[in-house]
Order: sequence, then C-alpha cells, then structure tokens
Amino acid sequence: MSEYAEAVAAAFGGDGELVRSQTGFRPRTSQQQLGVAIADAITGCDCLIAEAGTGTGKTFAYLVPALLAGGQVLVSTGTKTLQDQLLARDLPAVSRALGLNPQVAVLKGRANYVCRHHLARNLVDGRFERREDVALLRRIERFAAITATGDRAEAVGVAEDAPVWSMATSTRENCLGQECPQWSECFVVRARQAAQRAEVVIVNHHLFCADLALRDEGVAELLPNAQAVIFDEAHQLPGVATRFFGAALSSRQLIEWARDLRRVGWADARDAADWMALADGIERAVRELRLEAGAPGRLDHERVARMPGFGRALAVVQEMVAAAQAATAISEERSSDLQRLHQRARELASALEAWIKAVIDPGAGDREGADAAADDTASGNEATMKFEAVRWVEVMSGAVILHATPLSVAGPFRRHLAAGPRAWIFVSATLSVAGRFDHFQQALGLEQARTARWESPFDYEHNALLYVPSGCGEPAGAGFAAALAAEIWPLLVANRGRAFVLCTSLRMVDRIAELLADRVGANGGDIELLVQGSAARPELLARFRAAPAPVLIGSASFWEGVDVVGAQLSLLVIDKLPFAPPDDPVIQARIAAARREGRDPFRDHQLPEAATSLQQGAGRLIRSETDRGVLVVGDERLATRSYGRRLIASLPPFRRTRDREEVLAFINSALEPGSGTEDRSLAEPAEG
Repeated sequence: MSEYAEAVAAAFGGDGELVRSQTGFRPRTSQQQLGVAIADAITGCDCLIAEAGTGTGKTFAYLVPALLAGGQVLVSTGTKTLQDQLLARDLPAVSRALGLNPQVAVLKGRANYVCRHHLARNLVDGRFERREDVALLRRIERFAAITATGDRAEAVGVAEDAPVWSMATSTRENCLGQECPQWSECFVVRARQAAQRAEVVIVNHHLFCADLALRDEGVAELLPNAQAVIFDEAHQLPGVATRFFGAALSSRQLIEWARDLRRVGWADARDAADWMALADGIERAVRELRLEAGAPGRLDHERVARMPGFGRALAVVQEMVAAAQAATAISEERSSDLQRLHQRARELASALEAWIKAVIDPGAGDREGADAAADDTASGNEATMKFEAVRWVEVMSGAVILHATPLSVAGPFRRHLAAGPRAWIFVSATLSVAGRFDHFQQALGLEQARTARWESPFDYEHNALLYVPSGCGEPAGAGFAAALAAEIWPLLVANRGRAFVLCTSLRMVDRIAELLADRVGANGGDIELLVQGSAARPELLARFRAAPAPVLIGSASFWEGVDVVGAQLSLLVIDKLPFAPPDDPVIQARIAAARREGRDPFRDHQLPEAATSLQQGAGRLIRSETDRGVLVVGDERLATRSYGRRLIASLPPFRRTRDREEVLAFINSALEPGSGTEDRSLAEPAEG
C-alpha cells in the first residue's frame, strides 16, 4: 500500500482524523475500503465503478482521497441537493478534519448567471409579457450591481424559476463570447476562471455532459488539468449522457430566437427588414406546429410520418426560418448580436432540414427508427460526431421538441475517457443488478473498468420488512388501484401515516390520492395526504417532516434524492415494478436494435433499468442504523415471476413476507414504548 493510500486508510481508522473531529463518527470497514480503492484508482489513473450501499458513507469515502491527493479533482453530482450538501456540509467537515483549506468552486450552466449584456439590452428595448417583469428585471439589475457571483440562486426577491430570468441570462446560442462588450465583467467567465484555480470543482451531470457534447469552455477546459473525475449518483449518468450526446430542437428555442430577432433587428438594423413581421411569422408557425402535434406525449417517427398536418406545419416553420435567415445574412455585419443571430439561424435551418429529410420525407433513410449515420447540429454538438439515433417528437403542454436520441452513448463517452490520463470514478448505491455491473458498463463503454461492491451496514434482516400483497391483481387491470388502496389503508392507519406512496405514473398518483382521500374522509383521523402537484416539492417535503401523520403520494421526483431519517418515514409503498413504458420511442428503438443483434432486450435492457429504479425507490426507507420500516410492493410479479428473483437480489436483504398480519405485527412492535423508535426522527443519517 502506498503512503498516500495508507494516509487515506488512517483517516478512517479508530484513532484517525475523522473520529477525532466528527462527533458521533464511527469507523466502518466498508467506508475505509472504499476510500482506499478510490485512492488506488487516483494513483493509477484508473477507472473504478464502486457500488456502496446506503450507510457506507460514500461521500466522505471519496472526499478524503480527493483532498489528500493534492491535485485538482472534479466532482459531478446528479442532484442540486447533493451539490449543496457537498459545498455547505461535507467538504467543510472533511477539510477541517484533515487540516486542509482547499480552494473550492461550484460551476453551473450559463443560464444560472446574470448576463450583463442581455440584461441591459432588455431593460432598454425589451418587450414585456407581464407588467411585473419590468420590476423584477430592475431588481435583477440591482442584484447584478452588488453580487460577486451573479448566481441567480442568490437573488433575493426573484424566484429561480421566474420567466423573467430568460431576459437576464444568456444561452449558448445567443452568447457573444469575446465579442461581448461586457466580456471582462462576465459572471460566467469569472466562474470558469475560479474553477480553473480551484482544487475541488463541483458540477452536475447535466453540465458535465452538455459541456463535453457541445465542446463548451467550462468542464471541457477543466478536464486537461483534473487529476480525477468523480461521479456521485453515477447511476443517473447514462440517462443524462443520452440526452446531451443527442440533438434536440425545441419550439421554445425557435420562440426565443424570434424574440431576439425582433429585439436585435429593430435596434441594430431597423431599415434592413420587417423584423416584427418575420418574428410574428415564426411565432405563428410554431404555435400551429404545437396544435398539430396533439395531446402531450411521445410520438415515434412512424406516427409523425402519418400526421400530414404536422408535416405541413413543420414545413411552414422551415419557410419562416429561411426567410429570417436571409434577412440576417444581409445585415449581420452591423453588430455582433446580428452576427450571432445569423449563426443561430443557420443552425436552426440545418436542424430543421435534417429532421424533415429523416422523418417527413418518405425518401429519407431512417431504418426502424434509427439513422445509420445522423449528423445533427441542433444542439450544437460536434458536427463530425456520427451516431445511430432514433428520431421522435416530445409533445408538452406548451412546447414541441424534435429529438434525435443516440441508441448508445458508449462510443462518445469512451472517447472522452481515453482523451487523457486521469482517474475516472463512478460511485452510487445502485450500479449493479443482482451483483453484476454489465448493464452500467455497457451503457457508458466501461467494459474494462474495475468494479467493486460494498453492502450496506444497516441490519435490514431485523429492521426492515418487504411485503408483496397477494390480492392486488394484475397492475394493468382496471381494479388494481382500488385493490392497492384497500390493501395499504390498514397499514397507513396502523403506522399513523408517516408513509411515502411512490407511483410509476402521474395518473396513478391522482387515482391513489383520490381513493385514499375517500377513506380519510370516511374514517376521520389525523392522516394528512400530501399529493405531488398540490405544492412545490420542497414545500411538500417540509410539510411531511413536520406533520403528525403524513402520507406523501408522488411519482418520479420523489424516487431518489429524498432523505427523511427516522420514524417519520417508516412505511414505503411502491405501486408496481418500474418498467419503462413500452411505447416510449427510444425504448422501442433499443428493443428493436437488441433483437437485430440477437440479444434479449428484456433481460439486457428493460429488466436492469427497472432494477435500478426499484433500488432507488426502496432506498428512501432505511436511512440510518436505527431506522425500522416496511417496504410494500403492490406488484405480485415481484413474487411470482422468475425475473422477480433477479429484482429481489438487487435489493438490500429485506426479510420478506406475503402475510399482512405479520406486517401489522411488525409495525405495532416498532411503535411499542422502548422499541427505540420514539426519537428516531432526530437521528443523524449514516450516509456521508
């Protein structure tokens, strides 16, 4: 063992720095072993995939070797919650324990920072949709005058999701770069310069992948100097990379471009064209495209090709963009803003042409939803990057997005990993399926990486119960929701609420909420239902933690990144096995590709994806060594189908039962005086 690895091991030892500095810290062999494995990977510039069960303390396990290594380390997280936790709690704690004072920087996407140039221009000649936007923009102006970072999250009195931020920030498409008159004062440039000087840089997966795919100047600029790149919550990475290594053109991009066209054209080249008419024409065409797309959902390329109205509307959008492109070509020399507008016009026109040729034009060569060699520039990714892609349309309430999604990101991701000598470390509690890492490795092209697992130190056998009811029927059946509500109601009453009901669709959220509301109304009691959509996610979680008998009913956004320690969350219900919807265009294309290659798509793709989602959902239940709880999975296939064994093998070692009376006895025993559960809501999580 090297001197460096010995120092890492010692930090986690019985008389190490963490024990001496952290009240209540208990040495864990698995945490120490994980830390040493990461240190070895950093020393050897290796690729390590490490699964660490809940309670291992993975955050400290990678921060200690990262700080002791002495070089620059890039940490990428899956959620803003973990990003904030690293900056505010974990990094300061580990740094103090080790007697270090590293320079730390958080790097966010450019839309998180005030753009002085666009703010000033919109204040002078912007067209406002709401009267209050003027006042909010003035408030942002005052914030920009005093802030050191320009981070919109720090702007008091302006919500982070306020629509007016689009008038005070830049995008990759409209940023003027070094041609900007405010370049020397740019908050994005300052943030990137701070990241260059820092020893620890914190980003998120979205920024990391977008930056690599677009060859932007943030993460891509940092990589040559980074000694190690550590991905926490790494199970999210394949999905994020799929989004950003593909291409997408949204109606919102077109609308924003039209608005910039109107504003910049009128200000800088008023005599060159009828900018108002051009912008209005684009906006009308985009609205018509949205109407022709129909109800919200996902449309595969074959269905889109059978929608003549959509094709005609898309052709009109293309005509309007071409007309505006011609106008910007004539006047682009008049200002930097017009030059950028013309460049954006070329990119939009190219993306529209590629999409129409591939899907709307019957002579296009899409084969079973896949382009043999798509060359997409809609999102600005490398013009030379070829990938087998599936084209599809995402329809939302107010927008349409034309997608070209790669069937695999293994190739481009593998190329980035091979670009220079550094350690690549992937850490999560859910990376393997039944002990095997094949699915994650193949998704990112990491077949040669070293893999290792450390089980959770929590005592699931005694403190947790997995219950699969036998009376709910087929999940696709009409009576499934009612049967599940009837099955879990006695458990909710016995447990005094304190439960999450996690559903695999928003429709099921509404149905279960309706059924349970009827029972609450008929039976009285203190149970309070908190339903996704009735309030913002942070507010619902705050109310859940404070309420005497809460039941939170939610879908995807509550399956991970939520940490409620103690008895306040001691019953977790998952409605059914989280298989991706089979009508999803990308899933369909991947199934078809697997079959063409002679592979079993269910075993190789659908089942591993469901296993990861199930692990994440189940992971909300036991968050500390003293937690006790019941996991209910309403889907009988977990107990009756052969693949259920593989899913169960991917979960922590719960004691299992199909007897509701045993579950009620377990709940009642946890509520008995002296059971150790009375004050568990105050317990500290073992994670980190």
